[in-house]
Amino acid sequence: MRAPPGDQVTARPADIAPGPWSGTLAARFPRPLPRQRTPRVTEIIGAARALLEAGGREGLTMRRLADEIGIRAPSLYKHLSGRPALELALVETGLEETGVALHRAVAASGRAGAGCLLDAYRAMGSAHPELYRLITAGSFPRSELLPGLEAWAGEPFYLVTGEPHLAQALWAFAHGTMILELERRFLEGSDIDLTWRAGAEAFNAASRAGRCAAGPAGEGQGVGAPALIRGEMGPR
Repeated sequence: MRAPPGDQVTARPADIAPGPWSGTLAARFPRPLPRQRTPRVTEIIGAARALLEAGGREGLTMRRLADEIGIRAPSLYKHLSGRPALELALVETGLEETGVALHRAVAASGRAGAGCLLDAYRAMGSAHPELYRLITAGSFPRSELLPGLEAWAGEPFYLVTGEPHLAQALWAFAHGTMILELERRFLEGSDIDLTWRAGAEAFNAASRAGRCAAGPAGEGQGVGAPALIRGEMGPR
């Protein structure tokens, strides 16, 4: 993968951190080291993120970004090759922050933690709605992402459920509920907190049922086969 100007791809750690609980699932994907960026590129990405949240994707233009940081638009291309490279950097930033939040939620709650996981996911989407939309709507730069980032960021869904199809279903519930909440598409008077809670309870129950069927420590079909979620937690 070619790194955008101003970026350097760093090696990923070889070791995989142990899971937050004993005798069940352990983390399978190492956390990729972030790209090494120059201070100027970091400043540009920060300014772009502020413009994105203020005006959405359509409001984020190279000219407006240049005006925001006080340089001419052509000078931006000395640091980033163009709009796609800028959006890629924002997507990677969002995935990194989301992954950190979700892994922390799982570490604090363990395999009964669909509620904590969904709380963290909802908090990230609510705090950064336009960044969330950028990551999850439209085309997704999967082939250009920092290697391993998407799999690591999505892994908490598998760690909570223990089964790859159930993990995808949990992510689908989280994303669908999040985007409906952001777009205010729920019926007026809906208690959205209860909707999130109902989802958490349903997935915790499904996860418990799956673990009982699989046997001790997740022995059985499905558990321990995270390949289905590798590269599948984001949009196609």
